[in-house]
Amino acid sequence: MPRLVRSLLTRSSTLRDTMVGIPSKPLATLFLLSRAFGSTAARTAAERLHIGNMNTKVLGASYAVRGPVLDRALELQHELSDNPGSLPFDEIVQCNIGNPQSLGQLPLSFHRQVLSLIMAPELLSDANLPMTSKLFNADTIERAKRYAASVPSMGAYTHSQGIHLVREEIKEFIEARDGVGVVDPEQIFLTNGASEGVRITMQCMMRQGDNDNDGVLVPIPQYPLYSASCALMNGALVPYYLAEESGWGLEIDELKRQLSEAREKGIAVRGLVVINPGNPTGNTLSYENMKDVVEFCVAEKLVLMADEVYQENIWRPDRPFFSFRKVAVELGYEDVQGGDLQLISFHSVSKGFIGECGIRGGYFELFGIDDDVKAQMYKLASISLCSNTPGQVMTGLMVKPPAEGEESFSQYNEERLSTLASLKRRADKVASALDALPGVHCRPSDGALYAFPRVDLPDKFVKEAEANGMPADEVYCLKLLSATGVVVVPGSGFGQVDGTWHFRTTFLPPEEKVDGVMERITAFHNAFMTEYA
Repeated sequence: MPRLVRSLLTRSSTLRDTMVGIPSKPLATLFLLSRAFGSTAARTAAERLHIGNMNTKVLGASYAVRGPVLDRALELQHELSDNPGSLPFDEIVQCNIGNPQSLGQLPLSFHRQVLSLIMAPELLSDANLPMTSKLFNADTIERAKRYAASVPSMGAYTHSQGIHLVREEIKEFIEARDGVGVVDPEQIFLTNGASEGVRITMQCMMRQGDNDNDGVLVPIPQYPLYSASCALMNGALVPYYLAEESGWGLEIDELKRQLSEAREKGIAVRGLVVINPGNPTGNTLSYENMKDVVEFCVAEKLVLMADEVYQENIWRPDRPFFSFRKVAVELGYEDVQGGDLQLISFHSVSKGFIGECGIRGGYFELFGIDDDVKAQMYKLASISLCSNTPGQVMTGLMVKPPAEGEESFSQYNEERLSTLASLKRRADKVASALDALPGVHCRPSDGALYAFPRVDLPDKFVKEAEANGMPADEVYCLKLLSATGVVVVPGSGFGQVDGTWHFRTTFLPPEEKVDGVMERITAFHNAFMTEYA
């Protein structure tokens, strides 16, 4: 039996639950099967590129955050532009993605000013410096000079792991954050956002030979980057379900059960993904829970992939952020060749209180990864030459902001605290408003930028959606969009326990607009529940 067909048949239940690997529609599945059974001659005949001869792994990948609901939102946006007043709302509110500045969050002044100076280096010349000094603080100019001196030009390629100065700043940041251990800047890779680091890691982990059947443990609900990556790399997404009833907790017994079942199916599980704080669930892990996760990975020889991009978005003082690196070091594990623990940690400038999604900066740090494996990661990074230089500098600014006593500190700290306080108020307001709706259950967010409410959809509506071949929560989100202009993401795009329905929303609309957005959602939901009562 051809390997693709065998893969489809053996993984169908997992794929159906998590929307990964192949399209969920029956016709798409039949199409892929027909392609697999097609003759070699037919597959090698010369023909133009079309949907029928594309890479089936690309066809099988899905990314719900920018899926059918957003596609419809873009259509409605065009309709609003062409025919103002034609819809029951006057704007589209994109709560589907953690993109803070698209919804009005302002960039940090110090960070953008430094970036402005290094992108226009003539402002740092001796001739122009007197004028520049009247416009920018001395510490801003000094930082810009340091970055400018670290590369031939901002328009030049850098080292494939990134600017050494920035990697040194990341080393200092990690050491100060964790308070334990010594970090080697040579174990740090600068990337175009955290996503690129995840891709490089999974490319190295997932073997794709004819006899390979590799997989990775991923939390459900999960960020669709991981399901899409598994699909593209011919890997199996091995789901472990977070416990909604205990605040989306990560239970070690669930990890053990899913790992055992995957191995019984012949899947070689290579790693464990943990998203902390959680996306889309907004949960944060306790220190004790993280210790258990580390020990589990050591016992089972799994690479621990720690997605920690929301580490600055903490809304409960009693549930602070701890990095997995800190936990590992305090357990006695060492960053050495052949060490017991293999850990890769990811961070990004896109989230936190910075919100620089479009500048595409981030990093990953290796712990206990062999040098020959690192060399292969370096090769993959080198294929793209380097990550973008503004993103590298923004990463440096994220981890090394103005220090107390420096001229720009007061404004930076005011902007930081103001942004975080506003996000906390919005997080509480959105969760409270959603939880008050009939049939909706929404716990407060511990961290990150999202609420993930469960919606008890009426049986009549669920059956109607199923008759049309669509997930019920996707239809609900499309109806919500058509009535209110608010874009959210159906829970089926993240994975969920069978028979439950959710959606993910950010709480990023400007604070002065949050009440209006929640009023729109409330009016829609009440009318919806009345209609399907």
